[in-house]
Amino acid sequence: MTERLRYPSDPSDARWELIEPILTARRDRRRAGVLDIGRPPEHDLRTIMDTILYVDRTGIPWRHPPHDHPPRQTVHGHFRLRRDDEIFPRISGLLHRPVRMHKGRAAEPSGGVIDTQSIKTSSNVPASDQGIDAAKKIVGRKRSIVVDTLGLLLTVLVTAASVQDSAAGTTLIDQIATHHPSVRKTRVDGGHRQHLVEHAATRGIDMQIVQRDPRTRGFTPLPRRRVAERTLGWLMLHRRLARDHETLPSSSQAMIHIAAIDLMSRRLTGEATLTRRGT
Repeated sequence: MTERLRYPSDPSDARWELIEPILTARRDRRRAGVLDIGRPPEHDLRTIMDTILYVDRTGIPWRHPPHDHPPRQTVHGHFRLRRDDEIFPRISGLLHRPVRMHKGRAAEPSGGVIDTQSIKTSSNVPASDQGIDAAKKIVGRKRSIVVDTLGLLLTVLVTAASVQDSAAGTTLIDQIATHHPSVRKTRVDGGHRQHLVEHAATRGIDMQIVQRDPRTRGFTPLPRRRVAERTLGWLMLHRRLARDHETLPSSSQAMIHIAAIDLMSRRLTGEATLTRRGT
């Protein structure tokens, strides 16, 4: 059998070494009988992850992988298993520390920035999981993210677009307090309410609402707020995220974590994320 052609979305050997340990550990647990997910896989684990990254990067449907990739049932089945086991957030967290240390920062962040993005959905998304963001005039879902001061993803929550920023922010603050206890200060935009600031204070987090001066005209970057908006722009390099195609919000969150894994692993290995301009 001839070797499969490599695609630009496929991780290099150096990047694969960064993400393989957790994936391999889960496979070894299954072989030891701790997790029973059926018969042993017929396809190489790296090839399956290559296909998942290919879907995330190019935006193609699960049913339309190239012929030299594993079949859709195999790839999507592995994606669902790792989504339900929260493997992708775990890998993202594994890469977060070395990226910060590589940039000369402390391993654990002390500050964060919260931002939201309303996105249109495809026909795959049930109507019950959608809503209307009246301010942005978008029918779909809302992505609420928390990033550190470098713009690295800490956590993400996907809800209906009609969910208020403060309601989603309450869940995000609880997640940050649980999984990133070193974070002691966060910044949010004016769409968040005062009661969220009070809730953050109960979790030991000082929250600052950064508002735009109503007297200014045109585009004006807000202090520390731009890093979250920049992260959302980085995520858009993965065309699967240009619109929410996932039936379940948990799948949407997994796809965002996969994009973050791709971005952080490239930072650690010094590989650029190529755009359509070839840069």
